Formats: sequence, structure tokens, C-alpha cells
Amino acid sequence: MKTPKLLLVAVLLAGFAAFAHAGFDDGKAAYGRGDYADAYEDLKALAGLGDAEAQYFLGRMYDRGQGVAKDEAEAIKWFRRAADQGYAKAQFSMGAAYQTGCGVPQDYVEAVKWFRRAAEQGNAEGQCGLGNMYGEGHGVPLDYEEAVKWCRKAADQGDALAQTALGWAYADGNGVAQDYVQAHMWFSLAAAQGYLSAADYIDTIAKNMTPAQVAEAQRLAGEWKPGGRD
Repeated sequence: MKTPKLLLVAVLLAGFAAFAHAGFDDGKAAYGRGDYADAYEDLKALAGLGDAEAQYFLGRMYDRGQGVAKDEAEAIKWFRRAADQGYAKAQFSMGAAYQTGCGVPQDYVEAVKWFRRAAEQGNAEGQCGLGNMYGEGHGVPLDYEEAVKWCRKAADQGDALAQTALGWAYADGNGVAQDYVQAHMWFSLAAAQGYLSAADYIDTIAKNMTPAQVAEAQRLAGEWKPGGRD
């Protein structure tokens, strides 16, 4: 009995996918334990075959000089390949690169484009990045309400930088009604994650609050739970 060609192809493709997945798992495990030389070999092979997640990790290794010489241009090359395939973390990395001018000419419009693509997939860093661009008026018209919208999405996922940005929005009344209780709560959540500046901000706004307001903010922070991705 002859095996149909389409079935044979499907079997071969399934075998290749399983092999590729195993290779990525090995590379990611090596990366996690700091064995960057082994991680590089596994990830580079898969990245060259078009695996978006491997391309992202390879870009990160070049960006940070992990197992290879730091090379911003090479990092951008791999980030872009992954981002072009729709990989959200790589899209955020491209946005950050264009925002800061690392490895590419600084271009706020391009930064907004890539942050938005990541944000619309529910990536918290992309949402925070997009919110900050609206809050600064970089690459888009200044729009505090839009800034709050995107920072809230990221803050609800537990992003400490977004929680801090949202805290300042409430403290200053930018895009939302001024509310020191909400500001204190968001700063507290960020500080609990080790974002040290947020602890200083708590002390700053607490001077404008009554003990009852501080207690309410602390209660809200204690009851807060992360929300889902939007």
C-alpha cells in the first residue's frame, strides 16, 4: 500500500515542527540559566528558519551582548524579522528602538506604529509605550485621555511603569479627574513590584491626603487584582 504524498508531507512537516519546538525549548532553557553560548546556537538555527520567537530572543541577545558581542544593528535585524511576522514582544522592541534612536534613527512616528501594533495584541509594554507617546505628544498629537486609556490597559495587567504613569495622571488630573486616592493606589502597586521611584511619589502625594484617604488607598491596593489583556 502506497502512502499518499500529501499524508507523507504532513507527517514530515509535523516531525519538523516537533524538532523545531524541541530546539527552541532547549535554547530558551539555556538562555534562562545563563548559558548563552548554547542558547545562541539553538536559537540562531531556528531564527534562520523563520521562527519568530527565536528571532526575538536572538535580537535580545545581540541587544544585551549575551553570548555575543553587543550589536544594535544585528539586534534590530532580528527584532524586525520577528516583528514583521506579528510577534508582539518584537514589535514593542522596534517601537522602543525608534523612540530612543538605538540601532535606528530616532523616529517617533515609527515608534508609535510599532507600539500600536504590539498594544493592539494586548502586549502590556506596547500599551504603556503607546500611552506614553500620547502623554508626551511624540509622533501623535498630545492627548492625555488617550494616554490614560492605553496606560490603564497596561497597568491592569500589572505593568509597573504604566501603573506609575497612571498614578501621575491621577495626581495631576491629566486625562482623568484629579484623585489622590487613586494616585496613591497606583503608586503603591508599582512600588510593591520594586519600582523604587514610585515609593518616593507616594510620600509626595501623601502630604496632600488625609489619614482616611491614605487608608482607603492602601485598602484598594491590597484588594487589587490584575485584569485580562485587552
